[in-house]
Amino acid sequence: MKHEWKKAEKNYYLPKDKPEKIVMPPFKFFSIKGQGNPNEPFFAEYIGVLYSLSYGIKMSPKAGLTPAGYFDYTVYPLEGVWDINEEARAKAIMEFDKNDLVFNLMIRQPDFVTEDFANEILALIKKKKPHKLLEKAKFEIIEEGPCVQMLHIGSYDQEPESFDRMELFAGEHNMKRKYHIHREIYLSDARKTAPEKLKTVLRFQV
Repeated sequence: MKHEWKKAEKNYYLPKDKPEKIVMPPFKFFSIKGQGNPNEPFFAEYIGVLYSLSYGIKMSPKAGLTPAGYFDYTVYPLEGVWDINEEARAKAIMEFDKNDLVFNLMIRQPDFVTEDFANEILALIKKKKPHKLLEKAKFEIIEEGPCVQMLHIGSYDQEPESFDRMELFAGEHNMKRKYHIHREIYLSDARKTAPEKLKTVLRFQV
């Protein structure tokens, strides 16, 4: 039976549009780090590289590389962990410049993916679909642990309103935000969805 994350893992990917606490287990990812304004054309190249690797895993049986424990599944959504660079933090100014953003984009991989197999697929994609950004891609295991999350509906520029609600919720439940960084999980395709209808999971560690 095909594994559908929207059905089998609703607690991680389809929260309600109000803050909640959740404990995140370790997950496996292909990831790639970068910096700059995500509205600029270069950003799409980072996303494309991650999807090439993710579909390389999914379609691996057709390439004769079926790993132990393989099962059919829906590719997981794009995620991003966001920060600002050190220069912007040192300025301590209120104005927000998207060019100062630092990101770690990632797509989760199924549990059957090992580091060796991930590296094998990475080498394969470098040959079949060469791209300079593949040199920056890596396989990693990330465990967020205790977090506050919620579903944000609307444009990315309105996310601070949801983060305010999340921080208020954390304080009311004797929790403190652990880091200034946060995670976003993109449930909508921004190229095809009106800004007011975008659905994004927002999450930070506590």
